[in-house]
Amino acid sequence: MARRRKKTQKKNGPSAPAWMVTYSDMVTLLLTFFVLMLSMAEMDKIKFRQAVGSLKGAFGVMKSEPVNETKTDMVLPSVGVIPYDMVQRLYNQILMKIKKLDLNRNIEVVTDRGAIVLRIKEKILFAPGSTSLKKGGGSVLQKVAALVSPLPFDMRIEGHTDNTPYGVEGRTNWDLSVQRAITVLKYYVGNKQLSLDRLSAVGYGDTKPLVPNDSPENRALNRRVEFVLEAGGDYRKTLPYLIDSSEQLPF
Repeated sequence: MARRRKKTQKKNGPSAPAWMVTYSDMVTLLLTFFVLMLSMAEMDKIKFRQAVGSLKGAFGVMKSEPVNETKTDMVLPSVGVIPYDMVQRLYNQILMKIKKLDLNRNIEVVTDRGAIVLRIKEKILFAPGSTSLKKGGGSVLQKVAALVSPLPFDMRIEGHTDNTPYGVEGRTNWDLSVQRAITVLKYYVGNKQLSLDRLSAVGYGDTKPLVPNDSPENRALNRRVEFVLEAGGDYRKTLPYLIDSSEQLPF
């Protein structure tokens, strides 16, 4: 009787089919695999939608729909940060072009917080305290445009000064830096070298020095114009140090 009871209980107890256990293991492994791949990969929206559509169709969740993909030479992320490997490649290419154009003395190239920065000293573009381009400044800006124009990035023109008072009543270093950035922007747009939708201008005055303003040499280094190359999209969410010019300029 005891054996018969045990057999009856065993037959009536809950149990899962063997195929379901194997299927559950497979789904768990697939999920782990895709989570791992997702954490290691850079997101490409078009390819991601294609992969999701294929998975949905395979598992019968919903019918997969074809995604129209536009063929381009380079697919860029929709955020402001340029991927590190791309930054390094572009940095090396720009360095080679600068040497070829014999601009080593005029332009310094650096990488800073996910962006490529072209840095030009004040004395090359502007006279002390002036917001008008020097006679030879236009030719330097033309060569900068030749470097930037074929690249698929936007460009921010940033004006910087030292901490020496401007010396004009009612005007500050911030005003000077803003006006210089706008002067450069107007030069590019007026000469049709770069389109306005790729450009923005901002002035920081003496708030972002490269070195301490404790000597004439250091102050000369801090007086500069910088060209920041960045990917399109809402860069403010990823690079909060970049402030849109419309939020700073009083017009």
